[in-house]
Amino acid sequence: MAIDAQQVRDREIDARELKERVVEINRVAKVVKGGRRFSFTALVVIGDEVDRVGVGYGKAREVPLAISKAVDDAKKNIFQVPKHGTTITHEVLGRSDAARVLLRPASEGTGVIAGGGVRAVLELAGIRDILAKSLGNPNPINLLKATVNGLQSLRRPEEVAKTRGKVVSDVLFPAKQKDQEPAVEAAPEPETVTETEDSGEAADNPDA
Repeated sequence: MAIDAQQVRDREIDARELKERVVEINRVAKVVKGGRRFSFTALVVIGDEVDRVGVGYGKAREVPLAISKAVDDAKKNIFQVPKHGTTITHEVLGRSDAARVLLRPASEGTGVIAGGGVRAVLELAGIRDILAKSLGNPNPINLLKATVNGLQSLRRPEEVAKTRGKVVSDVLFPAKQKDQEPAVEAAPEPETVTETEDSGEAADNPDA
């Protein structure tokens, strides 16, 4: 029964419509004996806007063919993203060559704070609230690879809780603060009245 349930789930995932988004199209040239031969490269992101996303790169003599090749490449590299509600499970730093992308979970209503191809990857992965910052080389290809590396490095709350021997709610973002009993304030000490001055005056004037 477990295998049948897994097969049904896989079929439901495969039945989801994959949306594609072209991040960049670039014209490149190859120098040959007769001159220069031009071709086009395409960087494409695909995803179902739920929890699956993939990045692909294609090259061809025509733009539509380059995009088609990039989409086929992205389908080979598709993967599932661990999420907690509308954000990611924890903070992570993705790396690819000289590019680094910092991904931080955000509270509901924050939105996708990212730019360029990073935003395309996060939105097609179904993430609605996240903070992203590029810390290295702004090359689009390396940026997308760094983002994918960060998303693939995410761990699920169940795995972390099992490793640490805790409950899932203790490792989720934001961490739930335990109710603390209000501290009882100590009663103020009564003020002691000193009569040294009065007693001194009485000693000087015994007739008073």
